[in-house]
Amino acid sequence: MNTLFWVLTGVLAYSAVAMWLRNEGILPDAFRVSGPVLTLRTLRGRAFLGRLAAPKRFWRAVANLGLGGALVAMVASFALILSSARSAFTNAQPSAIQQPQNFLIIPGVNDFLPLSVAPEIVAGLAGAMVVHEGAHGLLCRVEDIDIESMGLVFFALLPVGAFVEPDEEATQEASRGARARMFAAGVTANTVLTIVVFALLFGPVVGAISPAPGYAVGEVNPGSPAAAADLSQGDRIVEVAGAPVETGAEFEAAIADAGDSVALTVDDGDARETVTVDRELQVVGSAGGNPLGVTIEGAPVTIAAVNGEAVATESAFYDAVGGDERAALTVTGNASVLDQVRDAPGAENASGVETADGEGAVTVPDVPIGAYVVGVQEDGPIHDAGAALGEPLTIVSVDGERVVDNGALSAVLGERDPGETVPVTVYDADGEQATYEVELDPHPSRDGGFIGVSVFPGTSGLALDDVGVTEYPAGAYLELLGGDGGEAADGVPLGGVTQSPLGLVFVALILPLGSLFGLPFNFAGFTGDLTNFFVVEGPLAALGGGAFLLANLLFWSGWINIQLALFNCLPAFPLDGGRILRMVAEAVISRVPISDRHAAVRTITVSSGLVMLAGLIAMIFGNQILTALGLI
Repeated sequence: MNTLFWVLTGVLAYSAVAMWLRNEGILPDAFRVSGPVLTLRTLRGRAFLGRLAAPKRFWRAVANLGLGGALVAMVASFALILSSARSAFTNAQPSAIQQPQNFLIIPGVNDFLPLSVAPEIVAGLAGAMVVHEGAHGLLCRVEDIDIESMGLVFFALLPVGAFVEPDEEATQEASRGARARMFAAGVTANTVLTIVVFALLFGPVVGAISPAPGYAVGEVNPGSPAAAADLSQGDRIVEVAGAPVETGAEFEAAIADAGDSVALTVDDGDARETVTVDRELQVVGSAGGNPLGVTIEGAPVTIAAVNGEAVATESAFYDAVGGDERAALTVTGNASVLDQVRDAPGAENASGVETADGEGAVTVPDVPIGAYVVGVQEDGPIHDAGAALGEPLTIVSVDGERVVDNGALSAVLGERDPGETVPVTVYDADGEQATYEVELDPHPSRDGGFIGVSVFPGTSGLALDDVGVTEYPAGAYLELLGGDGGEAADGVPLGGVTQSPLGLVFVALILPLGSLFGLPFNFAGFTGDLTNFFVVEGPLAALGGGAFLLANLLFWSGWINIQLALFNCLPAFPLDGGRILRMVAEAVISRVPISDRHAAVRTITVSSGLVMLAGLIAMIFGNQILTALGLI
C-alpha cells in the first residue's frame, strides 16, 4: 500500500469524525465542516488591521507596485499554462513533474516533497496564506471597505487556505482602482515575504553553513561492494586506507591508488567506524548498442577479467588493456546478462561457462576499448569527414594518442587547436576499423578542438564503478544557494545563473526539482541524514541543528510564497488574477461603444477561466487522455 492510500484513508476518517462532531453540536459556532474541509471564522484582528492601515498613502503606493507586477505575472502565467498544456499533448513521455500527484503540495505524496520536511512545508504554507489574506484585509481597511469575516481553511488537519470576506456592498461602492489594489494585495504580500526570507537565507544563514570534510555518500548502488560493507546514504567517507580525504576529488584520487580490498573510515553523524570494502568492477550504466551488448536492469554486471587477467578496479582494468585498441572482456552475472552478451555484435566467438544457479561467465574477444559515441552531429567535423549519422562508434585514438574513455578524449582534444586536421580512428558497430581526417571546430564550452560528437561518460558505452557510491554535491548546492561551497563546488550545473539575486531565486525554486534540470539529486533542504554533509560556523553555530531548521523554514517559506503568488496571478475566477482581469476588462470595455458592457466583461472573464481550466487539465492529464484515445 502506498502513501497516497494511507493519506486518503486518514482524510475519510477525519471527515467522519468532524461531521459527527458537527451533527452533535460539539463544535463551536466559529467552525464549519463540509466533508474534509473545515473553516474557522472570526472577526478578531480587524481592529489590528485598522491600526496597521493608518499610513494609507504608503500602502496604496506599495499596492500599486504590486498591481503592476501582478498584471505582468498574469500575462506570463497565461502563456506558461498554454505552453505547458501544448507540451503535455506533444510529448509522448511525460516528465515526472507532470504526474497528477506532483501538482499537490502534500509531502510524501508529491514525489519532490519528502516527509522529512513536512513540518517546514506546512509552516511555510500556513504563513503564506495568513500573510496573503491578511494583506487583502489590510487593503480593505486602507480603502475603507468593511470586512464581514476572516478565517482559515483546513483540509483535514492541513492548512490549505485563508480568507477575508469584504462586505459586498462596500466593495461595489469602492473605486475600480481601490478594488484592483485590494485584489492584488495578497500577491504583493507573498512577493515581499519571498524577498525577505530569501534575503535572510542567501545572506547570513547559508553564509554560516559549509560543506563537511570528506566524501558525501548520496547513494549506494544495490549489490555493490559498498552495500556489502553496509555503507548507506548520509555517510561521509573521511579516510581511505588511513589517509584523510577532504573532498570528493581527493577521495577519487585516493581510491584510484588503493588495492582490491580497501579500508574506509566512515562518519555517519554519530560515530566513526572503519569498514573494509572488497572491490569488484561493476557496470552501473550502459549506452544502447554498446560493443559488449550489456543493458543494466537491476542485477549487477561484473567485469571479472581483461585479456585473461583478473581485475577488480578501474585502474587495473586500464592497466590490463594497456595500449591495445581491443581487449577480451570476461563478464559475470545471471543468465539474462550472459544471454545479452552472447547476442552482442562481434560476440560470435564468445565463450563461457554457466553454473546450475544461472550464474556464470562469458568472455567476449576483441571488444573495442575507447570513447563511445552516442551521437554524430550533422554537418559536424567528423560527419564532414565521412562518419555516418546514427551509427555507434568507439573512438580509440586521436592524432596518434590512445583514447580509452570520454575523459581521455576530452584531454586529447583540449590540447588541439581549432582548425587542425587530425586522424581519428574508430570502430563501428560491426567491429570494423576506420580512420577519418577531421578538421577540428572550436569547442562550444571550453578551450580546444571539437569533432562534433556526443560521448557516453565511461569507456566503450559502459559506466564502470568499483566501490558503488555516488557523491552528494553538498558544496555545489551551497554554491547554488549563494554560499561558499569551496573546492567541493567545482563544476556546478546552473552555476552561472546565480550571479544575480533573481538568479538565486530562480535556482532556489527549481532545486526541489533538481533532477529535471541536470542535477544529480533533488534538494529538499538541509534535512535528515543530509545534515551530516554540512557544518554550521560563526554565530549561528550556537543553534546547532536549529540552524538547519531555520534554513529549511526560510527555504520552504520562500518557495511556497512565490508559488502561491504565481498561482493566484492566473487570470481565472475566483483567483486574484481573475478578479484583476475583471477590473482591467471593465476599464477597457467602459471606453468602447458597446451596448451590453456587462456581457462583454463576463465573456472575457469566463473565456479566460475556461481556457485556464482546460490548460490545467491538459497539463495534468494530457498524456493519459492521449493514451486512452489510443493516440500514443
